[in-house]
Amino acid sequence: MARQRKENNVKIKLRQPDRSGPGPSEETLLSMAEKRGLLKTPDAGLKDENLDEPVIGRLAESILWTITLTMLHFTLDVLVTHQYAVELSWPVIVKRSAQAFPIIMLLFYSFHPHPSPSLLLPRLPPRIQPLLHQLLFFVTSVSAGCYLIHVSNTYGYYAVMKQAPGLGCLWIWSVIELDLLGAAASLLCCIGFLKLGGYSYL
Repeated sequence: MARQRKENNVKIKLRQPDRSGPGPSEETLLSMAEKRGLLKTPDAGLKDENLDEPVIGRLAESILWTITLTMLHFTLDVLVTHQYAVELSWPVIVKRSAQAFPIIMLLFYSFHPHPSPSLLLPRLPPRIQPLLHQLLFFVTSVSAGCYLIHVSNTYGYYAVMKQAPGLGCLWIWSVIELDLLGAAASLLCCIGFLKLGGYSYL
């Protein structure tokens, strides 16, 4: 049998809460935090020192970029195979992408700019390093783009299938590494090569 609750005859008087705020003698959480120094922001000098430190190391950054560029290589390989209506062999495409991974990793680790210097290349003066970086990737971008245009217009389908994914990946990476002006100039050079050479882009 269920128990019956006794009615509570105690009546609580209802009223509005006090919204006037704490009195001057009462200590609030904000004043306690201020006394302990929890609300102080770090000095500007400390911020500048932290900005100089790399967020992620050269090796970790290289691995992240290499995974992305390997996925791009895999995608270009699939697209080129589809273009020539060749039957897709997934193990072969995965094997080619796996072979490209260490090569992309080595190139990216060596030539991508990073606050920590590369162990594989000699250290250069900081003044000329950005200029050499832009020059190297400008030449690589123009060379890879023009050669890809030449290969896809003059060689047979088997040679294009073998060379186009790697060249396309190298071309895109080189354009990404360039400043906006250098990237636009390299693309204009490739367009000029396409037009002056009488090549077709379809």
